[in-house]
Amino acid sequence: MHDVAITDDMIRLGQFLKLANLVDSGSDARQVIATGSVQVNGEVELRRGYQLHRGDVVSVGGHPVRVA
Repeated sequence: MHDVAITDDMIRLGQFLKLANLVDSGSDARQVIATGSVQVNGEVELRRGYQLHRGDVVSVGGHPVRVA
């Protein structure tokens, strides 16, 4: 697992997927989230605007990334 640093207190899930290079664009993020392929802290998350905070772990296709 690797860490991806954010500059604010929180970041939305769709933005984080792009920042962490887990998807190429916002439309890709929307599609991946809608298919149920994204987990936040072990739970499937279907909301692109879900707010992530430092310490949260996002997984796409079995690749975990921690918000730092």
